[in-house]
Amino acid sequence: MPLDPGCLNGRIMKCLTFFLLLPETLKKSKKSARANGKVQACYEIVPLALKRKMAAELYPASANTNIANSNNAAAVTAKKNALQIQQSAPPPPQLQNLNNNNIESTNWQSFHPTLRERNALMFNNELMADVHFIVGPVGASKKVPAHKYILAVGSSVFYAMFYGDLAEVKSEIHIPDVEPAAFLILLKYLYSDEIDLEADTVLATLYAAKKYIVPALAKACVNFLETSLEAKNACVLLSQSRLFEEPDLTLRCWEVIDAQAELALKSEGFCEIDLPTLEIIVTRETLNTKEDIVFEAVLNWAESECKRQGLPVTPTNKRNVLGKALYLVRIPTMTLEEFANGAAQSDILTLEETRSIFLWYTAANKPQLEFPLVKRKGLAPQRCHRFQSSAYRSNQWRYRGRCDSIQFAVDKRIFIAGLGLYGSSCGKAEYSVKIELKRQGVVLAQNLTKFVSDGSSNTFSVWFEHPVQVEQDTFYTVSAILDGNELSYFGQEGMTEVQCGKVTFQFQCSSDSTNGTGVQGGQIPELIFYA
Repeated sequence: MPLDPGCLNGRIMKCLTFFLLLPETLKKSKKSARANGKVQACYEIVPLALKRKMAAELYPASANTNIANSNNAAAVTAKKNALQIQQSAPPPPQLQNLNNNNIESTNWQSFHPTLRERNALMFNNELMADVHFIVGPVGASKKVPAHKYILAVGSSVFYAMFYGDLAEVKSEIHIPDVEPAAFLILLKYLYSDEIDLEADTVLATLYAAKKYIVPALAKACVNFLETSLEAKNACVLLSQSRLFEEPDLTLRCWEVIDAQAELALKSEGFCEIDLPTLEIIVTRETLNTKEDIVFEAVLNWAESECKRQGLPVTPTNKRNVLGKALYLVRIPTMTLEEFANGAAQSDILTLEETRSIFLWYTAANKPQLEFPLVKRKGLAPQRCHRFQSSAYRSNQWRYRGRCDSIQFAVDKRIFIAGLGLYGSSCGKAEYSVKIELKRQGVVLAQNLTKFVSDGSSNTFSVWFEHPVQVEQDTFYTVSAILDGNELSYFGQEGMTEVQCGKVTFQFQCSSDSTNGTGVQGGQIPELIFYA
């Protein structure tokens, strides 16, 4: 039966104590013997039977071995065994306080050798806490324990709060304008250098990092937002980037909003922005969308704003919440059909405004309008040509409903808008075409449409429904399946690397290609993009 470790430990300490007290015992015994005129031998002080019993208890497997060694050797052995048992013992268990914070038992410092580990242990911990924060609005606040020294070392705001000329002396500090989750992320960084960001709390964390001047955490929040930036959240992030004065994030938001304007304006996030941001977006010259889309988005925002203000959603109230923003929409740049089917029936324009705009479209003497008359410039598409020449006679290229495909990667983030394709080499012809953009087999965009070629070697543009954001240093696959006149032009002298403005494209063959297209020759001569 194995010996219980706790029992073994007790017996070792008992034996060790005995041997440590042995010299004093000897002295007393010698004094007593001299007094009686008799000196006892050492082995008479500790009977051999007792030695054997103690050895058997400490080392059961060797109970029958000879242990008639010196007492000093036995003491050294006992000390070594006691030290080994102490080192191999598991760390003390953690206790839980009322706030569910970790409070470790005595000697917890021994089990956390680095300063960073010991500081991290103090995060959200009542142990030695000398200040408490009541974080969040009334009714949804949370009490957070903290340590003034650690906070002051990590933030100049906290340093001024606790050690400045106007130091805070209260034991509880209320912070109603910061979300509890964001405040805990801030504190965790100050205690341990760890940054845990999530999409739901990153904006609130950025606010907290800005408020308490923690630039490293603020930069991490901005980087997180830039990597997660999409058309559906670009307008909201634009509003926040202006509030936080983050120019790099603002620039990235504009890149997405300009290139994917229709998706951005139709997103739920657009309806959540403030009025100044709405006005800035509507005045944007490079919005890459039609004006009727802009007008519809403005009406959707006005409806949401009425609800936020507790107003009935009526045309009059929508005009009131929009104010001058309504007159930033370039209504006269719509087609007559777009205006008649949309803005003219929206009831937000007065009868006089509707009549004047109709006359502006049709009358020779055009009336004065309060709306801008010049169409937006939008974005100019760029084209990456991957072939140096084209041909059609030798080795005739044929379309048979097979897939032409190529892979590409770029060194900067861009937006792929469409493809330039070759048409018939036998005169004018119409083609049905399906184009696709994929990443690691996942379809990101596709379109089934038609185009007409005029029999020349020119390329013909085929567009995706919406531009698609393409990240740098990642290979994507574009493909086209054409159905129509079989004989067509094809590219020759293809390049593996093409410099197009500030963007470098790299090309490689695709396993999806079943019609002969590759890097050196074939179809898909152009990629159309915004950058």
